[in-house]
Formats: sequence, structure tokens, C-alpha cells
Amino acid sequence: MIWNLGSINADNFYHVPHLPGPGETLAATEFYQGLGGKGANMSVAAARAAAHVGHIGAVGSDGKWAVDRLLEYGVDTQHISTIETATGHANISVDPMGENNIVLFSGANYLVSDQMIGAALTEASPGDILLMQNETLGQGFAARTAKTLGLKVAYAAAPFRADAIVEIMDQIDLLVLNEVEAAQFFEATKIELCDLPIADIVVTLGRDGCKWVSNKAKSSQSYLAYKVDPVDTTGAGDTFTGYLIAGLDRGMDMPAAIDLASQAGALMVTRRGTADVIPDLKDIQDHNFN
Repeated sequence: MIWNLGSINADNFYHVPHLPGPGETLAATEFYQGLGGKGANMSVAAARAAAHVGHIGAVGSDGKWAVDRLLEYGVDTQHISTIETATGHANISVDPMGENNIVLFSGANYLVSDQMIGAALTEASPGDILLMQNETLGQGFAARTAKTLGLKVAYAAAPFRADAIVEIMDQIDLLVLNEVEAAQFFEATKIELCDLPIADIVVTLGRDGCKWVSNKAKSSQSYLAYKVDPVDTTGAGDTFTGYLIAGLDRGMDMPAAIDLASQAGALMVTRRGTADVIPDLKDIQDHNFN
């Protein structure tokens, strides 16, 4: 089972002629709202990849719709708390080429307490996976608790903070970064990925695929991306990560899990939206990537 300590957001999408610059007022051509947050996206992706995933998080009193939607998408929601604050949300601008920028308000995501995390993880079993991102607090406590209980720890360290990785790198079994974050980590720490005390590291490279650094095997392997015509890159990395963790949880080896995750990520960039449009296994099986 996967236990995902993660954010839950309302995603507000604004389609714009181009991404706005400093001081620019820009009229959007389209608006819609959906379920998002890196945590929610990854939970939905893992559930749609046929994994059993329990979400650990919080919403405000305005967020019941988000919890209901997660449940509808197959996520176990019993450890999502409702607290007296606003649900997290993101304002996302998307240009005609599918590139985006995002303004994020953390809201309830930053009020997830160690007590909430501990209550959820007491139900975990050895061999389960704890998945985390950086849109909540409590990663250090969660990682230490998970390792004590015999769980594996997977960390998608975004939004990126080098110190957040350093703080818990001795507890991490799998680290997922994008290419920019990997460069930022080296710039901040001067530590090469191959020198980290982390068994497996996956670096996503966008349209260039990804790289798997196995420090256990002292090897590195590159994988090409599947070619598609992108319309919106929002949530593609989260979809990749959710599918990757689900594949590993289901017993796949790393190359097979990466291949499955790459197909899911490729399909995701052909869709507009975040959690609500993450592909399921049938979508992948029905799509011809050749």
C-alpha cells in the first residue's frame, strides 16, 4: 500500500495568449477549476495505476468537494482532516504551447500536524511505501516514523528545497527530481546524485525522457520519452511519479515502472487539467505509442 502525505488544492486554470510578464495585466481566454495539488495528483495517479493509496492531508471547510472527488477516483480518504482554514489553491496560467506558471496558496496543507501523520501511519504495514512532496509540512517526522515502522520512503522534492532533501536523505529510498531541481541541488550542496545515501534516484527530463541513477548498483540508465503533441504540461510530472510509485508497489522492477510512468506522463500532456484528467491503465492500454 502507498501512504501519500500530500497537498490537496483547488486548481484555477487561466488560458492566456502568453505567460504574463512582470507588471503585465492579461485577459484570459478561458477559465475552469479542478482538483489538484501535487499530493492529490500523485494519489489519483497511483490509484488509477491500480495501487491502493491512502492520502494523508487536510482541507478547509470549503474542501469537501475535493475529498469527495478523491474518493470517487479510488483514493482512501479516511486520513484527510477538515480544519478551520481555507483549502489550498493554485492559480495556473497556461499558454498556447502548453507551458505554464503557477501561484500557490498553501492553506490547510501547511496545517497537517505530526499527530495526523502519526495516526495514519499506525495503520501501515512493513513494506508499504510512504510518498511525500514539499507542499505540506511534517516530512521529517513522517520519514523517521515510516522507517521505524519498516516502510520504504519515496520523496518527490517539489516545490524544490535542497535543505529539505539533506534533512531526510538518510531515510529516503527513492528520490524523484526534474532536471532543473537536480541542477539546483548540486549548486546548493556540491553533492553529486551518485554520492547521495539514497538507493534510487529518478531525474525526469521532460521531452527528453528520464534518467535512473541506481546507487545500490552503482549504475545510471537513460530512458527516452514517448512522442506526443503536448497541450498542457501541468501535472505531468506528478502523473509520472504516481505511476512510478504504483508500479514499484505492485512489484514491477524499476525499468518496467519507469516505462509505465512514461506512458502515463506522455498521455497526460495531451490533456488539459490536473487530477481530474489523469489517465488510467485502460487509457494507456488503448493508446498506440508506436
